[in-house]
Amino acid sequence: MNLLTQNSKIKKTSKFFGVKVFNWTLPAYKSKSGKMICPMAGDCKDFCYARKGAYIWSNVNKAHEERYEFSKTDLFVPVMIAEIKRKKADYIRVHDSGDYYSPMYLAKWFEIARALPDVRFYSYTNMIDLVQNVNVPDNYDFIYSDSGKQSHLIDPRVHRHTKIFSLGSDMGNYVNASEYDLYATKWFSPENHRIGLMFH
Repeated sequence: MNLLTQNSKIKKTSKFFGVKVFNWTLPAYKSKSGKMICPMAGDCKDFCYARKGAYIWSNVNKAHEERYEFSKTDLFVPVMIAEIKRKKADYIRVHDSGDYYSPMYLAKWFEIARALPDVRFYSYTNMIDLVQNVNVPDNYDFIYSDSGKQSHLIDPRVHRHTKIFSLGSDMGNYVNASEYDLYATKWFSPENHRIGLMFH
């Protein structure tokens, strides 16, 4: 099983910044067994890019399901740490699709991040209530999605968050992270926590 991958945006981001960025992917919205992978998904589930195109190919779906099942095991943390080291990753985007489906799963990612302080981890999430009041490692960044069931918890003056736009010209004072994913993070846009993404 290939644990860490690179979609086209991640490849483009890696090349542009001269760093190694990889993503970890789970099933979008629900697993095959019906388990909610994105429990707080709202309107985004209707236009989610990870529920169309190459993401719905049978081999891709199978890989997502395998990763989900693996993430529930005790081997997940040590194997992921070893894989990130092997890939010599600089950045890990946690969830190209999917979300933090449980507190225990989130804790596993924090354990991985604390074991690898020189690697930076970031994640778009609808699980705002889950991640808002926890001790987040310094090398971890959350970008709240504004289209989930908990978007009312976002204070746009304080929280790093995304907004989806139809046109780049509509973004105003939002940082455009549509082409290069790292612009969404605190390390590349420290002064502006308003992140704009183009609808696709």
